[in-house]
Amino acid sequence: MADKKTATLPRAAYERELLRLQTELVKLQEWVRAEGARLVIVFEGRDAAGKGGTIKRVSEHLNPRIARTVALPKPTERERTQWYFQRYVEHLPAAGEIVLFDRSWYNRAGVERVMGFCTKEEHQLFLRQCPIFERMLVEEGILLRKYWFSVSDAEQQKRFRRRLKDPTRRWKLSAMDLESITRWEAYSRAKDEMLVHTDVSEAPWYIVESDDKRRARLNMIAHLLGSVPYKEVSPPVLELPPRPPSTGYVRPPRDLQTYVPDHAAGL
Repeated sequence: MADKKTATLPRAAYERELLRLQTELVKLQEWVRAEGARLVIVFEGRDAAGKGGTIKRVSEHLNPRIARTVALPKPTERERTQWYFQRYVEHLPAAGEIVLFDRSWYNRAGVERVMGFCTKEEHQLFLRQCPIFERMLVEEGILLRKYWFSVSDAEQQKRFRRRLKDPTRRWKLSAMDLESITRWEAYSRAKDEMLVHTDVSEAPWYIVESDDKRRARLNMIAHLLGSVPYKEVSPPVLELPPRPPSTGYVRPPRDLQTYVPDHAAGL
């Protein structure tokens, strides 16, 4: 029997607290907009660690014109010739914006290192430059938060199996993900080395235990809210105007337009 500390959080308690935290995230968003702040949130971790689900809960009620998610594909041939951080820089926020990186420049410290997609020299250069790069972001006034989602090998395999069986999640699983099972220790060593070099005081790493997805989401969001000195911004006072009287408009006959079939009627 699981102890209280690791037992799955009851759904009712989870949904109640999630809604409260999401309400606070909207307040955070309005503060970012009003203050012209710039917030960057980096989500990293092993495959199936729960990053994507957490990002969805963070952004669910936010304005996509203010808060956007960046999930970059593999670099193009042109991008491979650029300074490594260059293609990430163009996605950094302007004043009043929030950017959530679903994986980030830390690809070089993880999958590229383990799978041999970069040279040893490129990896070592990244470890030297990354703290400098992030210090520059912080000195520029960007609020940078970095979260590593930690999942056990047993839980990761359970999630992989569920993805194999669920047609709505099958797209989440790739040959690269399955390869990570056989390279578990290599990824562990790469992560440990990454933390040694990039867990700096100006831009520290925060570890999220994510075997229980519900706890992980609540813990990460609560920490984010507690780490940013936001204040509630009073919304503008809005009133619905009275609807003006009709001027004689007549809607065209419905048979002149094409409507989607009523699929729901057959349920």
